[in-house]
Amino acid sequence: MSRIKTHVNKGDQIEVISGNFKGSVGKILDVNSRKQQVLVEGVRMIKKHTKPSQQNEDGGIIETEGPIHISNVKLVEKAGS
Repeated sequence: MSRIKTHVNKGDQIEVISGNFKGSVGKILDVNSRKQQVLVEGVRMIKKHTKPSQQNEDGGIIETEGPIHISNVKLVEKAGS
């Protein structure tokens, strides 16, 4: 199985170059190379409604980061540099 190469990796600092979140800067939390999507810290926050459960007894609305297509991001700084 071959690995799909991407221009950004987990931990890199990136800037969003197109779309509704253009100009936003953040750190990559996760890269899904098969779907060509990235999760960026603090960008594209989506709200998810949850039912009460044993882990979350109150339920409610949870905000999480949503995926952005990898072609819409530009590398600003490599991780560890």
